[in-house]
Amino acid sequence: MFERIPWVFLAVLGLLVIVQAGIFKRNSETRTCGYDGCPKTDPRKLNVHLVPHTHDDVGWLKTVDQYFFGARNNIQKAGVEYILDTVVEALRKDPERRFIYVETAFLWKWWLRQNYKIREEVKTFINEGRLEIIGGAWSMNDEATTHYHSIIDQSTWGFRRLNDTFGQCARPKIGWQIDPFGHSREQASLFAQFGFDGMFFGRLDWQDKAKRMLDKSAEYIWRASSSLGKNAELFSVALFNAYGPPPGFCFDILCQDDPLIDDPESPDYNIKSKLKVFYDYVLEQGNHYKTDNVILTMGGDFTYQLAEQYFKNLDRLIRYTNEIYGDDVNVFYSTPSCYLKSVNSAQKTFPTKSDDLFPYSSDPHAFWTGYFTSRPTLKYFERLGNNFLQIVKQLSVLTSAGDSQDLEYFREAMGVMQHHDAVTGTEKQHVAEDYARLLTDAIVRAEKTVSKAIGKLSTRDKASIPQDFRSCLLLNVSSCQPIEDAKSFTVTLYNPRSHPVSTYVRIPVAGPGYIVKDYIGTEIVTQLIPIPSAVSRAPGRFSKATRELVFRALEVPPLGYQTFFITEKNNSEGYDEINRPEYVTSIGGDLYDISVDNVGAVHVRWKNIDLKVVQSFQYYEGAKGNNSEFKNRASGAYIFRPNSSGIHSFDYSGSYMFYKGPLVEELHLIINSYVSQVVRIYNGEDKIEFDWVAGPIPVEDGVGKEIVNKFSSNLESKGVFFTDSNGREMLKRVRDFRPTWSLNLSEPVAGNYYPVTAKISLRDVEKGVRMSVLNDRAQGGSSLRDGDLEVMIHRRLLNDDAFGVGEALNEQAFGKGLVARGVHYLVASDLKDLDATASKEKSLALALALRPWVLVTPAKNMSFSQWQKSYVMQTRGLRKRLPPNVHILTLEPWKGQQVLLRLEHLYEIGEAGQLSQPAEVNITDLFADFDVAWVRETTLGANQWIEDKSRLEWTSETNEIFPNSQGLNNGVRLQDGVVNVVLKPMEIRTFVIKFKSSTKK
Repeated sequence: MFERIPWVFLAVLGLLVIVQAGIFKRNSETRTCGYDGCPKTDPRKLNVHLVPHTHDDVGWLKTVDQYFFGARNNIQKAGVEYILDTVVEALRKDPERRFIYVETAFLWKWWLRQNYKIREEVKTFINEGRLEIIGGAWSMNDEATTHYHSIIDQSTWGFRRLNDTFGQCARPKIGWQIDPFGHSREQASLFAQFGFDGMFFGRLDWQDKAKRMLDKSAEYIWRASSSLGKNAELFSVALFNAYGPPPGFCFDILCQDDPLIDDPESPDYNIKSKLKVFYDYVLEQGNHYKTDNVILTMGGDFTYQLAEQYFKNLDRLIRYTNEIYGDDVNVFYSTPSCYLKSVNSAQKTFPTKSDDLFPYSSDPHAFWTGYFTSRPTLKYFERLGNNFLQIVKQLSVLTSAGDSQDLEYFREAMGVMQHHDAVTGTEKQHVAEDYARLLTDAIVRAEKTVSKAIGKLSTRDKASIPQDFRSCLLLNVSSCQPIEDAKSFTVTLYNPRSHPVSTYVRIPVAGPGYIVKDYIGTEIVTQLIPIPSAVSRAPGRFSKATRELVFRALEVPPLGYQTFFITEKNNSEGYDEINRPEYVTSIGGDLYDISVDNVGAVHVRWKNIDLKVVQSFQYYEGAKGNNSEFKNRASGAYIFRPNSSGIHSFDYSGSYMFYKGPLVEELHLIINSYVSQVVRIYNGEDKIEFDWVAGPIPVEDGVGKEIVNKFSSNLESKGVFFTDSNGREMLKRVRDFRPTWSLNLSEPVAGNYYPVTAKISLRDVEKGVRMSVLNDRAQGGSSLRDGDLEVMIHRRLLNDDAFGVGEALNEQAFGKGLVARGVHYLVASDLKDLDATASKEKSLALALALRPWVLVTPAKNMSFSQWQKSYVMQTRGLRKRLPPNVHILTLEPWKGQQVLLRLEHLYEIGEAGQLSQPAEVNITDLFADFDVAWVRETTLGANQWIEDKSRLEWTSETNEIFPNSQGLNNGVRLQDGVVNVVLKPMEIRTFVIKFKSSTKK
């Protein structure tokens, strides 16, 4: 064939190929990532930034794997690997096209399956700014039910995968939180500390959005921490159309909109008519923002599975709009970061915001406050997972074990759990079960790491056989299978916190009495308490244990452990050491008087302050509704909407029993067949523990129910209460009020509910008293009447709320309705002593988030002296005590032989007295068995050296500054080989360090 073509034509063709190649080569040479690679805007026109994107939930209606591989398309047509495959093909065809990707969990899963050629091509796209990584965390995390510790962890792991794989061009600069159901101030603060220049979000209250669109305040400077000042300021953008394209311009195979047909001879030709609609739309959007830039999110849930179809239509949209309306608009492919840079370059002033975006409502009757509590057992499991992950990471460092596949798997499982349809409880039931499977597998695999590490630390010499240290993963149902039949066993407590911990230990047992010896051989005081009947008969519980052995562990070293040797007493004389119920009417010791009335309510009177509290369980009936219109909205996985009957008290049909002993006083209270609790006072501890059990919630009457734990006090709170933001700073809440718009409230209960990740409080200024409730998992809570606090603990509903999950929140386990067990701490303090008040509550919050981990080992045919001779029964990870206001947030293996260390200041400015002052730490000799040889500071996400951090500057409409605000901290002092780090209030500082050779003895 070729020999028939004239040679002159071939020569010309060859020349064209060479010229064309030269053009593409020059284009390639000039393309770069970052702001310098952004398309040029036209200051005389409205610049329309088209952002092709896909939103890929890391589990929701389908599991993570089902979404990735495209399985179960009968549920949802979605396959992430096809999205990434076809996007690469589409980008290959035209260098002007751009695309953003967000979920590192899916990107990494896809990357592992690609060949060398595709990998190199993708790296080129990233280096040229044509494929931009936005967000970059392992998943797009929820912002209401997540703890800041886990947000930082899963972001750091996503950043590390990106850095290690693609380099600096894949370092995210933008937060992309387009789908979470409300937004927290702490999330904005963390983004700023990551070094991000801004964030985009898709959901905000409908009334808030209407006002912001009207006064052009949809873009603002979020002042996310009064303690951190400019370090926590973040430019934030509320998107015009959530995260979807303009109506009529979705060109995906999942969409029903007509494509752009540009054949004038076709009877379906629609360029002029479609583009007039598009032109009017972008002008309308432009009227609501301050600069001559608008961003259009061209994509949606799992779009671009056939990317060329979408891109071909966008190519035409760009071409013909610029041809027809080019005098007024400039349309081009862009990215969120390029849009943000254009807005920044406009040098406008912007409003500020210092509260958060909770609660979110999408219509007058749809407050997305139910998910604060949905799937309470999964929420607790996630929190437990973070607890154990920190222990695995710490022990991997302290034993020089380094990274491992099991640790990586654990990090990634926890990253998945932070997704906004995972820990939220807004996924389908089979997906929730898969999340639990992933986390269970991760914990079981990591147990081997912990057992090996404790074995290494405890074995005295080579002659000693390393023991197997097992976790009691079923303590929530008072079961510890590894020692179920053991007559002698050890309990090893590992303390993941940065200060010594004294704590009470409860071990499920079946014997009549026990001798417990501490690490020096002293026999310590014990107490036996019956396992509550609601726990002993919990569905799925299979255990011989009938009681719990209680003893106190004193001063368990930070990042260290203590071991206790326990032996069952000989029962030949038939004695039983359980503390028999005494004929008393109250418990409480020297601090409280606690009693029960005839309707099952618990009355608490403080003896040292003017405070009385009545604690009770109550419930709302979930609105049924058919969702046909706003006023018929049902209460469901997302939405909390009680029906008009208000709150209900339970009919008391149970009983109660008091138990007293040398260590603990307990009230075992059964309200009815599915609600009960133990009220507990430990000797020497200033808190009241409410250990509650709820479920199976009966629904035979056809009515869903939502149970709350309510604390009614004599305090005058004047409509004000406080909730935490992701377990960190506290935010002021005012009943029936929003700081930034005039609230018209159709749902007075649900519209006053807020996320409670760690604590909810109220105070009476005149009495000088603060009352707080601390929880062990994320829940929803409020103060609906002065002096009252309520926290929702469980919900079971029979109707879907029509926001996509397609199932009623009707969880079952073991063939019955779900049973949940949890803990609330009730504490009260005199506001005159800020240090004591703040210290107590901070310590209790840490105790719930980072519990000492219980490890057990059967000690068959071994005496205490034999064990002590062979095994070290106490170790410490730190050489010296840290300041009381400093905590080691992160200690984990990093790249090569490096270690990642995060130090945090625990207190806000003004939260306490001395404890709110800056603190200084010498990290050179901080660790007991290692000296630091090399240290370098990074940003919070550990993906950029601190000295390279540079963020866009923004100008606010006012000159207001935070009181006592602080700028960048340069507080690292080097002198004579010593590294001293200064931490200001609320600061988290991140370091990559390298140890000298081990000095472990």
